[in-house]
Amino acid sequence: MKRILNSRKSIALVAHDNMKDELIEWALFNKTDLSKHHLFATGTTGTLLESVLDQPIIKFLSGPLGGDQQIGASIAEGKLDVLIFFWDPMEAQPHDPDVKALLRVAATWNIPTACNRATADFMLTSPLMNNEYEPVLPDYSSYVNRKLKH
Repeated sequence: MKRILNSRKSIALVAHDNMKDELIEWALFNKTDLSKHHLFATGTTGTLLESVLDQPIIKFLSGPLGGDQQIGASIAEGKLDVLIFFWDPMEAQPHDPDVKALLRVAATWNIPTACNRATADFMLTSPLMNNEYEPVLPDYSSYVNRKLKH
């Protein structure tokens, strides 16, 4: 399987409640760079970002209501290129299994993922962010074939 990330990336922006202010501050600081890309977000985060960025954001459901799973499905379908997820490392979330599943899908499909501001800064300022990029996709055929035999 082959996949090309276009120069205009589809970026998912997600933040736990205690991290929303930090994500909004980061996004506002990077407003010009983010305007070059298609933005997606979970419900509440998307509404907050849309108001400060003056840019349309495609919104999924709120994370605990299935938004994390919608983003994960979009990653698996090749519809999202980048995940920026400011998660709260200091507080357990009632939907932690969904969060873990989202991060697993991002790793499975080898998409760039930032879980904090520093990593998001490095990612957004990378020359690869504004150019086409072909990630190496893992070959899961032996895994799928093994599962089909059982």
